[in-house]
Amino acid sequence: MLQIGEFSRICQVSVKTLHHYDRIGLLAPAKVDVLTGYRYYEPEQIDVMNYIQRLKRYGFSLEEIQKLLTLSEDREILTMLRQQKEKIKWEQQERALILNELQTHISVFERTGDMMTYQKGYRIEVKDSPAMNVLTNRAMMSVDEFGKYYSPLFERVPKERVTPTGINGSRYYDKEFDRESSDIELFIGIKEKDKADEVMEPRLCAMTLHRGSYSTLSEAYGAVVSWILDNSYEMAGEPFELYLRTQFDTLSPEDWETEVYFPVRRK
Repeated sequence: MLQIGEFSRICQVSVKTLHHYDRIGLLAPAKVDVLTGYRYYEPEQIDVMNYIQRLKRYGFSLEEIQKLLTLSEDREILTMLRQQKEKIKWEQQERALILNELQTHISVFERTGDMMTYQKGYRIEVKDSPAMNVLTNRAMMSVDEFGKYYSPLFERVPKERVTPTGINGSRYYDKEFDRESSDIELFIGIKEKDKADEVMEPRLCAMTLHRGSYSTLSEAYGAVVSWILDNSYEMAGEPFELYLRTQFDTLSPEDWETEVYFPVRRK
C-alpha cells in the first residue's frame, strides 16, 4: 500500500486536497492506522484519482464528480459527459464573443479616447409600442432558463392552431433584477386575437435598438433609463424586449437585434 505522501507525489495532488476529498467522501484512503492515524492508499486508487483529475479538467464540480463515480449505467455517464461537452462549447463561443467585444472596445478607445463611447451609440425614440396578440408564460426563472420556458409556448402553436408572427419577447416585473431568479413573462406573437392569452395594446414607450449579444443588453437599458431621467419623462410600466433577429435566423451574435421598450409618461 502507498502512504499518503507517496500517493500525493504519484498523482500530483496535495495532501491537503486528499484530506479534503476524504472529508467529503469523494476518495477515502483504503486504510487508516488506528494508532498513528497514517493514511494508506491501494495502487488501484491511482486510476480513480486520475479519473477525478480528468473530470475536474472537464469542468465538473466535485459534487458532480461524486455523482459520476457512483453511476454504473454507461448511458447515464455518457449523458453527463455530453452535457458537459455542450456546456464547454457554449462557454468557448461566449469567450470568443467577449474577446471580439474587447477588441472592438480597444479600437474605439484608441480612436476616440473615450472609454464609455460604446454606451453613447444608442438612438432613443419615444413612440407607441406595436399592438401584439401573444401567448404568454410567466414564472420565476433564471435568464439561462428562457429556452425551458419558451418550449411550452412553441408547443402550443400547432396544438391550438395559431399562426406565429415571428416576433417573440420577454417582460420583466421585478423592481430588482436577479439573473438567477426573476419574475419574467415570455411571450410569442400570434395573428389570432381571439386565441391570445393577452392583447398587448400600444403604449407610449422610450425605446432603442440593441445590436449584439444578450450579455450586453444592460448597456441598452442604461441608455434608455438615462434618457428618460434627462428628458422630463418617468417610467410607467414594466420594461420589455422584442427579439427581431436571433440565433434562430442563423446569425452570429453580433448581428442579433433586440428592441428594448420602457413604458413612459410625461412628468
